[in-house]
Amino acid sequence: MSAGDLHTLVGKSVPRIDGIEKVTGAARFTGDLVIPDMLDAKVVRSPYPHALIESIDVSEAMRLPGVGAILTRDDLQDINPYYGNCLRDRPLLALDRVRFVGEPVAAAAAIDKTIAEEAASLVKIRYRELASLSTVGEAMAEGAPVLHEKIFGAGEHHEMESVKAGRRKNICHEEHLERGEVGKGFAESDEVFEEVYEFPMVCHSSMEPHTAIASVDRYGITLWSSSAHPFLVRAELAQMFGFPLSKVRVVVPYVGGAFGGKSYFKIEPLVVALARKAGRPVRLIQSGSESMLTNRRHSARCRIKTGVKRDGTLVAREAELFLDTGAYADNGPRVASRAVTRLLGPYHIRHYRINVSAVYTNTVPAGSMRSIGGPQSIWAVESHMDVIAERLGLDPLEFRLNNLLRRGEELKPGGRPIDADLAQGLEKAASMVDWRRRSRAPGRGLGLALGLTDSEAMPVSTAIVRLLADGSILLNAGTTEVGQGARTVLSQIVAEELYVPIERVTMHGTDTLVTPFDRSTGASRSTTVMGTAVRAAAIDLRKQLTEAAAEILKVSSDRIVCRDGELIAGEKRLDYGKAVRTFFGMSGGELIGRGYVRPGGALDSALPVFWETGMGAADIEVDSETGEIRLKTYATVADVGLAINPQQCESQDEGAALMGIGHTLFESLHYDSGQPINPNLIDYHVPTVADIPDNFESALIENRDGPGPYGIKGMGESGVVSVAPAVANALAQATGARIRELPLTPERVWRALKRARPGSFDTAPAKPARNEPTEDHP
Repeated sequence: MSAGDLHTLVGKSVPRIDGIEKVTGAARFTGDLVIPDMLDAKVVRSPYPHALIESIDVSEAMRLPGVGAILTRDDLQDINPYYGNCLRDRPLLALDRVRFVGEPVAAAAAIDKTIAEEAASLVKIRYRELASLSTVGEAMAEGAPVLHEKIFGAGEHHEMESVKAGRRKNICHEEHLERGEVGKGFAESDEVFEEVYEFPMVCHSSMEPHTAIASVDRYGITLWSSSAHPFLVRAELAQMFGFPLSKVRVVVPYVGGAFGGKSYFKIEPLVVALARKAGRPVRLIQSGSESMLTNRRHSARCRIKTGVKRDGTLVAREAELFLDTGAYADNGPRVASRAVTRLLGPYHIRHYRINVSAVYTNTVPAGSMRSIGGPQSIWAVESHMDVIAERLGLDPLEFRLNNLLRRGEELKPGGRPIDADLAQGLEKAASMVDWRRRSRAPGRGLGLALGLTDSEAMPVSTAIVRLLADGSILLNAGTTEVGQGARTVLSQIVAEELYVPIERVTMHGTDTLVTPFDRSTGASRSTTVMGTAVRAAAIDLRKQLTEAAAEILKVSSDRIVCRDGELIAGEKRLDYGKAVRTFFGMSGGELIGRGYVRPGGALDSALPVFWETGMGAADIEVDSETGEIRLKTYATVADVGLAINPQQCESQDEGAALMGIGHTLFESLHYDSGQPINPNLIDYHVPTVADIPDNFESALIENRDGPGPYGIKGMGESGVVSVAPAVANALAQATGARIRELPLTPERVWRALKRARPGSFDTAPAKPARNEPTEDHP
C-alpha cells in the first residue's frame, strides 16, 4: 500500500505554495474584494474613556447625499447586542455608556469611503463624562467606580469552568493555583527573594488591519472577514441575529497577519448589523490606528516571591499577577488561566500559591496575543531566576538545569506530564552564544531564559481530502492561512500520504458553507491538531483508492503500492485519475477521504495537548553614553518534535523572537488620563529589519516525541517569551543594572546605569525608580 517508510516531503523545506501569489500581488485579501452594490463604512468612536451617552442625533448625517444607513443603539432593540467568547459583556455598539477611547458608538455606510467619513463626522453625540480608571491600581482602589455592574453569562466558546465577572468590583476573572504549604516552605528556605515586575501594553501591528464585508437578507448572513476563527464567528453571529448555523456563511481569504488580534470576533457583529440596516452589502476596512484601538496584549504587574536553599534548590513560590484586561473581557479569563501555570516556570517547586486577576479598566480591551499570558509571566519568572542565581553566587544556566523538570514529570497535578527535554533545549541555546566562555569586554553581557507554555489547543478538527477525476487533489480544512504557512504544511502531509508531488494538492481559504469544522487557528495547534485530521483523511482516501484499484486491476489490495501518483501491482500500473474515472465508469466522479480529531480520539484527552517550549540566549552590547542596547547575537531554540517544513519552522520562531525584541526594547502603548497618546505607527515603534540582531540564529530540537503526525508538536509562539528576560539578564550581567520594567528604552537603561554607578555619567534629574510598588498599584 505504500512506497516504504522513508519520508519524501515531510521534513523537507519545500517552497510555500502561496508564495508566488503573495509576491506578485495576486493574493486576494478581504479588503480587495468588491461585492456588487457594496457600501463602505466608517465607525464613530468615543473620544472619552468613560462617559454616559445622553443623546445621538443622526439627522444631519442622513441628509448627506450618498449615505445608505447610520447604525446606532436604537437599531439593536430586536437582537441580543452583547457578545464575547469568555463573557458576553460587550455590546456591538455602546448602549448607555462608553468605557474606552475608541469604543464604537455609531457607524455610517455610504457609497464610498469619503462620504462615509463625512457622514460619521456629522453624527452628533452628547456625552456626560464620568470618572475613568486608567490603571489596575486605580481600578482596584477603594471607592473606585464599578465599570460593569451586571453579572454576565459565559460566552459560547469559553470552555472554562466558573468564568464569571463581578465577584469583586472591577475583577473580570480570577485564577488560583496552590500546592503544598507555602508558609512552611518559606520557613524552611535559607533565603527568600521578593520582587515586582511590570510589562507594558503592546499591540499586534498586523500588516492587514481588521476588515469585514457583510451581506444580510431574510435568508441569512454572508460575511467575508479577516478573522482567524471563522467557525466561532459563524456561531456568534447565528446566536446574535437569530439564524441557524446553516444560514450563516463566513468566508476567509488570505489574512495579512493576526498574532491573536483577529481571534474570535472583533468588528464582525457591527458590520453585520450595519449591513442588515442598510439592506446592502457593507465593507469596513479599519485603519492601523483603529485596529490599535480594537485589541492589544494585556499589560501586567507581577509580584513574585521565592524561597530557596543555599545550594539553589527551589522550595516555595508565591506570585500575584494583575492583568489589565481593558474595558471588556475579550479573552482575558483565558489569558489569566494560562498565566497561572507559566508563573511556576518549568521547575520543581514543592510549595506554591499563585493568584492571577484580570481587571477591568477604561482602556482598549486586551485579548489574545502570541503566547497568551506567557511574555508577562515569563518576563518576571526568568528575570527573578537570574536575580536569585546572582545573589547565591550560582551560574544562571546551572541553577536552572538543577531545578528543571524532566520528561514525564508533572508541572501541576492532573495535567499532561512534560513531553520535552528541556535541558537539551536550554543547553543548545547557551551553546549558541558560547555561554561557557562568559568573559566579555566592558559593556558586553550574556543572558538566557526559557519558557514552557501549556498550549490551549482544543483537539477538535475535521478535514476532507478529495481526489478528482484528473488526478488532482483538493484539501478542505478550516485552518486559516494567516501567514504562518499552514496551507503549505498541510498540503505536505497530504502529498506525503498519497505519494504525489505537492503541486498536485490545492487548498483554498475557509468557507464555512463547504469547509468542514475546525475549532480555531491559534495556540500553535494547526499542524498538530488539524494535521492529525488531515493525515487521517489522506490515509482514508488512500485506502479507498487502493481498494478501487484492486477491483479494477483484479488483484488483492495488499499487493498495490502507491508511488508518484500511480497505483502499481507488479507490471500493472494505473494513475490516480484513471483509477477514479474507471471506478465510476465515466469522465467524472471523485473519492473523498475524511478525518477528524476529538478529545480522547486520535489525540488523547489529557490537556494540554502538548507543551510548547522556547529557549532564548542573548549577547548584547550596551552603550554607556546613550543607554542603547545592541543585540550582537540572539539565539532562539524551539522543541518541535519533528519539523515538517524546517525553513518555515525557523522562520516562525525567528519572527516570534523579533516580535519579542519589540516588546523588550521599545514597544508600549501609552495612556495619559485615559487617552491613548501613541496609537499610530509613527509614535508606536514596531520592529523592522533595522532591529534584527547582528547575528540571528535559530535551532530546532527534533526528538519525534510530539502527539501530532510523525511525532510533531506545535510551535510558532514560544519564541516571543524568552527575549525580554534574556536581554535584561544580559544587561544586568554586563552593567550590574537590573531593570524590572519594560521596555528597555535607552533612557530607562541610561538612568538605571546612572543609579547603579553614581557619578559615572553626565548628571541629569533622575526619575524615581519604577520597579518598586507605588500607590498606583495594588
